[in-house]
Amino acid sequence: MTQEIKPHPLAAVAEPNLLDQTFEYSLPPRIRFESPVVEIIDGQPVEFDPRTIPQRDIVITDTTFRDGQQARPPYTIDQMVHIYDLLSRLSGPNGVIRQTEFFLYTKNDRATLDRCRELGHRFPECTGWIRAVKGDFRLVKEAGLSETGMLTSCSDYHIFLKLKFDRKQALDSYCSVVDAALEAGVRPRCHLEDITRADIDGFVLPFIDRLMEMSRQVPEHLTVKIRLCDTMGFGLSYPGVELPRSIPKLIYKINRECGVPSDRLEWHGHNDFHKVHVNGATAWLYGCNALNSTLFGFGERTGNPPLEGAVMEYIALKGDMCGLDTTAITVLADYMRSIGMPIPDHYPFVGRAFNTTRAGIHAGGLRQDERIYNIFDTAKVLGRPPRVAITDKSGADGVAVWVNEYFCLSGADRINKIKVHPVARWVLDQYEIHGRLTTISDEEMEAKVKELLPDYWDKYKKPSITNT
Repeated sequence: MTQEIKPHPLAAVAEPNLLDQTFEYSLPPRIRFESPVVEIIDGQPVEFDPRTIPQRDIVITDTTFRDGQQARPPYTIDQMVHIYDLLSRLSGPNGVIRQTEFFLYTKNDRATLDRCRELGHRFPECTGWIRAVKGDFRLVKEAGLSETGMLTSCSDYHIFLKLKFDRKQALDSYCSVVDAALEAGVRPRCHLEDITRADIDGFVLPFIDRLMEMSRQVPEHLTVKIRLCDTMGFGLSYPGVELPRSIPKLIYKINRECGVPSDRLEWHGHNDFHKVHVNGATAWLYGCNALNSTLFGFGERTGNPPLEGAVMEYIALKGDMCGLDTTAITVLADYMRSIGMPIPDHYPFVGRAFNTTRAGIHAGGLRQDERIYNIFDTAKVLGRPPRVAITDKSGADGVAVWVNEYFCLSGADRINKIKVHPVARWVLDQYEIHGRLTTISDEEMEAKVKELLPDYWDKYKKPSITNT
């Protein structure tokens, strides 16, 4: 087949086209769709329209205190209460972070739940997590929770090899606990563990059919929720992938064939194959309203969808901040580091170096207009202005950016790279003459600015470094 080659004439313009509809600097860049997406399911084309996302009530849920705790030593009660308080601040009045879940097994678990509820926050709502056994359900009743998750493993790996059940035994056992929850007025949230390795037609859909029949017998506020657990990270977002790994097909089957509405579907992923964030976003796009996540992705083994990544994706899909206080992400990161949780320096949004450049050409771009090399207005969105780390590659541009950022200079007050030449020369000498191999610290830069740029120091001096 010969493809027609079309000419593409240059569009000569007097003003730059900065694609502002997508890259409005005050927000993470918008995700804009221009047409529906077609997926082939059971041999038939099925149309999904991601352009409806801004109108849908997609939400984020949190498992920092459940799955997140399985990846680290236990938090103290005070630590969990403080994190929960900051999550509420981040969520904002609209409840973008709608729920969080707690273990109920230890005295500390139950005390933490009580302390968090005493704060009086509407969002995130506190829910529980138990195994799907009647002995665990008493913990939910004693805690007085209105909703709990329960582990309902659905692959034959788990049913036959872990639980030593057959499929009917598993289904009957799970449903007996769901029935007990409904009788007690507690909303069950069934966590379909290992769904991306399960027999969808042979077990998952019949199980969900049974849950939907049980839901039809109770008031709306008790109807069963379904959490789709990609326990080993096998889920795939690509078009044309077969079940059980296809996220679009999986959600379609449950949503359209079983009749589970989007507001009762939730995605819970793992990052074993580096797909955890895109798989969660894909679940949103194809009809699953809730995306379960953990702070900074900390969770069992390789972790879960990072909550802060979900927040940025949410804003990008909605095109609006929706009441979120995103500066709380930086506060949360600083707090997590203070209690011993490592966050890699280059980790997106919160790593110490995520918006720090070492390249002179990038520093030159930042000096002219920070939009050139900054992903969005990180000072406004995260309380983190772009920075330059000074090395032999930074050049005079890098030094100028460092000085301007340090003194918080703007407009006509900003210093140009010619005026910082004495400091830039000193930096280069450290490497060329003295053989230095490490980054120049902020404290060293502060001392040299004071020594070599005394006029600026006297005019604009600050008591200490403010953004480390």
